Amino acid sequence: MEKSPLKNQFLFTKENYTFLLIGLAVVALGFILMSGGGSEAPNEFNEAALFSMRRIRIAPTVVLIGFGITIYSILKSPKGTTAGTTFPEDQPIKNKQ
Repeated sequence: MEKSPLKNQFLFTKENYTFLLIGLAVVALGFILMSGGGSEAPNEFNEAALFSMRRIRIAPTVVLIGFGITIYSILKSPKGTTAGTTFPEDQPIKNKQ
C-alpha cells in the first residue's frame, strides 16, 4: 500500500482560535453589560435604569463588535497560504491504468 499524500491539517491555526476566543469574550461582555435593570419592588418601573445608555447603545455595539471579531477569525486564512490554493483531497483523482 502506498502512503496517502494527505496530511492531517487543522482547519484553523492558533491565531484563528485566539481571535475566536477574544470574539466570544467580547460577545459575553456585551451581554453582561446588557443585564440588570430589575427593581426591588415589582410595582416600580425604573425607566432610567432600564433605558440607560449602557444597555441601549453600548452593550449591543460591543456584541456586534464581538461578532465581527468572531467572523474575522473564521475567515482569516493562515499565514503562508494564498487564495486559490486547494487541499490535497480537493485534487482530481488520477486513474492508474
